[in-house]
Amino acid sequence: MDKFAAVFIDWVERFGLEGALEHFRGGPFTNEQIDEWVAEYRRLVEGVKIGYPPKMLSAPGLKPWYPGPLDHHKRWPAFRDSLTRLPADVVEKLDQSTSKIIANTHSPDTPKYLTKGLVVGYVQSGKTTSFTGVAAKAADTGYKLVIVLSGIHNGLRQQTQERLQAQLVDTAGDGAWFPLTDATKDFHKPSATFAAHQGGDRTILIVAKKQKNVLARILTWLTKAAKDGSLANVPALIIDDEADQASVATAKINPQIRSLLKLFPRCAYIGYTATPFANVLIDPSVPDELYPETFILNLPEPDGYFGAEKIFGRDAIEGEYAGPQLDGYDMVRTVPDNTVAQIRPVGRGSENGFVPTITDELAASLCYFVLATAARRYRGDESHSTMLVHTGMKTVIHDAYREPLRNFYNNLAAAVKNQDPDTLTELKTLWEKETKRVPASLFDGLTPVSFDELANHLPEVFGDVKVIVDNFRSRDRLDYSGARPVVAVAVGGNTLSRGLTLEGLVVSFFVRSANTYDTLLQMGRWFGYRSGYEDLPRIWMTKGLKADFRHLATVEAEIRLDISRYEEQTLSPREVGVRIRTHPVLNITAKMGASRIAYASYGGRRVQTRYFRENDTTWLRANRVAATVLVTEAIVDGVKVDNRGDGTMILRDVDVSHVLTFLQTYRVHESSPDLDPRLVTAYIGKESRRAHPSLLTWNVALMGAPVSDVDHVVDFGGGIRLGTINRSLIKETGGDEADIKTLMSKEHRVIDMDISASEARGKSEGALVDLRNASIEHATTGLLLLYPIARDSQPDPANIDSRVPFNAVDHVIGMALVFPGNADDKVSNKYVQVDTSGVDISEYDEINDALEDSQDPETA
Repeated sequence: MDKFAAVFIDWVERFGLEGALEHFRGGPFTNEQIDEWVAEYRRLVEGVKIGYPPKMLSAPGLKPWYPGPLDHHKRWPAFRDSLTRLPADVVEKLDQSTSKIIANTHSPDTPKYLTKGLVVGYVQSGKTTSFTGVAAKAADTGYKLVIVLSGIHNGLRQQTQERLQAQLVDTAGDGAWFPLTDATKDFHKPSATFAAHQGGDRTILIVAKKQKNVLARILTWLTKAAKDGSLANVPALIIDDEADQASVATAKINPQIRSLLKLFPRCAYIGYTATPFANVLIDPSVPDELYPETFILNLPEPDGYFGAEKIFGRDAIEGEYAGPQLDGYDMVRTVPDNTVAQIRPVGRGSENGFVPTITDELAASLCYFVLATAARRYRGDESHSTMLVHTGMKTVIHDAYREPLRNFYNNLAAAVKNQDPDTLTELKTLWEKETKRVPASLFDGLTPVSFDELANHLPEVFGDVKVIVDNFRSRDRLDYSGARPVVAVAVGGNTLSRGLTLEGLVVSFFVRSANTYDTLLQMGRWFGYRSGYEDLPRIWMTKGLKADFRHLATVEAEIRLDISRYEEQTLSPREVGVRIRTHPVLNITAKMGASRIAYASYGGRRVQTRYFRENDTTWLRANRVAATVLVTEAIVDGVKVDNRGDGTMILRDVDVSHVLTFLQTYRVHESSPDLDPRLVTAYIGKESRRAHPSLLTWNVALMGAPVSDVDHVVDFGGGIRLGTINRSLIKETGGDEADIKTLMSKEHRVIDMDISASEARGKSEGALVDLRNASIEHATTGLLLLYPIARDSQPDPANIDSRVPFNAVDHVIGMALVFPGNADDKVSNKYVQVDTSGVDISEYDEINDALEDSQDPETA
């Protein structure tokens, strides 16, 4: 790329393509040169690497605009080069995922916009690194103000400020960033105006707590800037860290954030959280609320990350085999319920005068902590090592632990120093029992450590270990900034339970009660990376808490599965709510917003198969048999057969009993939850029992090809033989999840009605629903479509770059269902989701129709 092309593309990023053309045409450059730069820009935009990044629900119609990092950018390259501790492949994935986030915001040259997105990560999984990368790329593309709202505690704000200072400000050099906050000072109104701080290429950076007085100071300063016109041409990025905390449905903070967004004609608001429950339940029908209507992105679990699933296991979801791979590592130890009152005061006022007992389980956890730290020292790991003791939220409970824990370690250290045989035997027995339950051999690169090998390091560990009580009242604070590694038993509550990273966390003793998903999950400070000591983390908790965390691991998996599937169906956050599985005791979140019980309703919908087991002969043949039985029995009943002569045949007025038998025998891939036979048959049953029954009869459409036109023929029974159709696979699928992406065309929704295919293609999806409902003949009749797909389907030449052959072991029967839109009954499910029924999505109709027309399965 020549230097003038780079300058041209920089103008495009900041002022849009039309603005750049207007600036450069009429100057010293020829039209041919400018046309080459335009072609280069378009090539870059189309070549943005978004193959890896996680699944995303996004609003349709956002045009690609971000060309990825360019040679003249300086903030992202500087930040990337600072990530020396991360492997190259991790940095590459970070580059791609942050590019996808930027590409799904509005272009900063757009005259007026408000992006509202949500990034869903995992607790302690690198969300800060992600939003730091997003901030760097946003600033490189013309954003002039970045505000990071960093939780509600000083500790997290300071930690975030220090990281952004080190990785953004210090690395990019003079003139790139202009920070208005620092590690010791939250935001205070500057003496100069906003306009005075603007200039050159620099981007203003603010890192602020979500605290009403702090936000009020920001609003006062920026409101004045808005009134004098200083914000008119300022693209602003607001990053809301821990976006489910304080931001949603609070009397003070939520209105302040909403007011902040209104100040900017061009603004991107991106929330980050590991517990998105409150965010996805915000009422999307309120125009200026913080519902993530532009996108919801699911960051995948990073390599080497220890999350709830690895530690607690989870239940199988939607068709999974519940094998040992879902059990998690054997790292959790049980605290008996009958000992809880000894370690946590139970009952109102019981904390007054409370003195904790060092129970057997607490003693074991304290002993194991020094053993594990010594083992790390033996392996050459001299970094921080932390133990968390979290038994309650009240400071009086934390303070009560200080002296008992110090006394315990003083006595243990003296016994080890004096070589007390009973003490050494107990420690050795504990270590050998633990290392057998989670052997080092389970993890690549780790070698086992014997008790004798670690014993030599125990004196130095006892010399380093400190008991630190960290809460909003205490003067003691966890501080990892010193020259020596910290070895700490941290006792605390809320200040240690969200956002803040406990460096080198090895042991957790956790019996804190909580009654909501998000509160409980955020307390899991043990989630994160344990490089070099993956075999050592342990958690002591009650059996009930362990079950709760296993449930939460299942909830997390299902939320991410929903996001993935909705993206594949090109649905936006405004069209569908993410489902959240309920719990018999725990509440999902304190802020339930516009939530409702999730019901399966098929009224007016069409659902279709897209995944198949191409190598499973039994599976494929069972579906062919199910189709044959359906057709044969319908013809025996004497149904009318409408032969279109083009390979399409319609069996009219088929009794619902044959359809139900088919649905109970046809095998649906587990990646198609909308076709769950239990829900579909329950829905049909409810419809047939209404006062004005529906779905008692069905039309069955056989969507084949003329026998004379193809090489393969499928016998449907009853004398009906049809040629197979062609449906190739999208790339990188096959085996257990062969993906054809789209089975039916939009016009197939009315294939049994008197309307031509060309006329149907010209109508919107909603218009076709209305057309079916307006027909006396079809308003209560279901439509079942069967597609005989050739086992060796080849890609259309037009799609050769994105498709691969379907190499199934037998011909495939695809299936789709079209339901009339007047159905009122719904089938109750074990989930809640946001109510999107009141959201106006008419603006998406034209966009969605265009997208669907561009994916016509007939040319696949």
